[in-house]
Amino acid sequence: MAQINPTVGDIAGNAELVRAARGEAAAAGADLVVFGELVLCGYPPEDLVLKSAFQDAIVAAIEALAAETADGGPGLLVTAPWRDQGLLYNAVLLLDGGEIVAVRYKHDLPNYGVFDEKRVFAAGPLPGPVNFRGVRLGVPICEDIWTPDVCECLVETGAELLIVPNGSPFEAGKFDVRLGHAVGRVTETDLPVMYVNQVGGQDELVFDGGSFVVNGDCSLALQMPTFASGLVMTEWRRVDDHWVCAEGPRTAPHEGLAAIYRAMTLGLRDYVNKNRFPGVVLGLSGGIDSALSAAVAVDALGPDRVWCVMLPSKFSSEHSLSDAVECAELLQCRLDKVTIEPAVAAFETMLGSLFEGRAPDITEENIQSRARGMALMAISNKFGYMVLTTGNKSEMSVGYATIYGDMCGGFSVLKDVYKITAFDLAHWRNQQTFDEALGPAGRVIPENTITKPPSAELRPDQKDEDSLPPYEALDDILRCLVEEEMAFDAIVARGHEAAVVRRIEHLLYLAEYKRRQAPPGVKLTARNFGRDRRYPITNGFRDAR
Repeated sequence: MAQINPTVGDIAGNAELVRAARGEAAAAGADLVVFGELVLCGYPPEDLVLKSAFQDAIVAAIEALAAETADGGPGLLVTAPWRDQGLLYNAVLLLDGGEIVAVRYKHDLPNYGVFDEKRVFAAGPLPGPVNFRGVRLGVPICEDIWTPDVCECLVETGAELLIVPNGSPFEAGKFDVRLGHAVGRVTETDLPVMYVNQVGGQDELVFDGGSFVVNGDCSLALQMPTFASGLVMTEWRRVDDHWVCAEGPRTAPHEGLAAIYRAMTLGLRDYVNKNRFPGVVLGLSGGIDSALSAAVAVDALGPDRVWCVMLPSKFSSEHSLSDAVECAELLQCRLDKVTIEPAVAAFETMLGSLFEGRAPDITEENIQSRARGMALMAISNKFGYMVLTTGNKSEMSVGYATIYGDMCGGFSVLKDVYKITAFDLAHWRNQQTFDEALGPAGRVIPENTITKPPSAELRPDQKDEDSLPPYEALDDILRCLVEEEMAFDAIVARGHEAAVVRRIEHLLYLAEYKRRQAPPGVKLTARNFGRDRRYPITNGFRDAR
């Protein structure tokens, strides 16, 4: 089982990953190497697969890999887009003995949430098994095992075991859902299931691996780690009329805050590295969001690739500046100070005659935020570092963010993290670390940053709760509206004031235009802002009238 990290569009590089995995597997005495979904092009390739030149490159790479199997080593179950009689399919190809032995197509194309496969692929017919060295393998692809039909067809046409290539992205609690579907298919067919998932970040998606084998008696024979690439050998023997996988290593999947933090780290690492940025630059304000974003960045990239910048105004408190300094020292990363007052004063002069007679308001607050965004983007342009945006899901939900200001940047690790979860993650990271983390162990976020009331510090004595409900209430209302699509009356029945729910629903819809222009960020929940949730900008509907 090859749980590897491909890059979308890098066909040559992905083919080399396949070759390397085959070489390692051959040295271990393997007969067959199995990969995740669309490993040769990366998943999801989106409209890239519609280019004829891209399809030609896939064919050439498959033919080259097939020819290499003439050496008598392991066969390959490789996945790729594949043309057939004018149609394009999401396919799995069996390569062995120097040839393409068999091709099977994905039947059940997902078209919900982040999945849009019906846009680019044709649905294949119900598949039969493929014959590999005397064993009839059923090879349903990913979504094909989320419903019974494909596996039922495979067992009826003689499949002896089920091997499932997957591109299943992470979201909190999803591992148990995958395992449940696999056990369901085992129960229905009496066949063991080998589930091979890819690992790595692709834009907003993170694939968490966690490949496994479930035997015909529904026992877990093997469990690969989550959030890590690797190969594992499975050994099979025939017992009576059934194939049984020998027990192998079982690494418990990451859960809860540990899984969320690992997903954030892997998503940022791959986004930065696959897009060849030398590092990231971010504004470090002394607040929880920028501190947590910096911690994730240091764990993902190492202290030497994270550049923090304090951007104080006349409203910035001394404790915020000292908290930012302490955070950078704990993380062992670079910290510079760029005062934005000259830029703010310049805008006040530029716009003074137009604004004459009008009292200062949110306009002047946003000028401060946009001056910070301009400074960070200038550093990015000059040095090539990507700006890391630090806004969280609670703020982005209600528009408590300045477009072209603190929303400037190339990526956001907190985009799908509610504010209360951000506090929980900060506590977790101060107490935990993990082997792949490149940052220091121990406390990395100052305690004062976690305990003080959140504030944007754009006017004297400002607190977030001056403009928003307490985050415990806000986050619960937002989960009801965003993840659950609950009706107004049902949300009020949970104990929230009707006027507050009405206002939050209005702000959520009003901020859609901002979210359309926000940078991508790691998907962590069942409904992230992006491909998961597609709302119109022009929207006259309000449930709360």
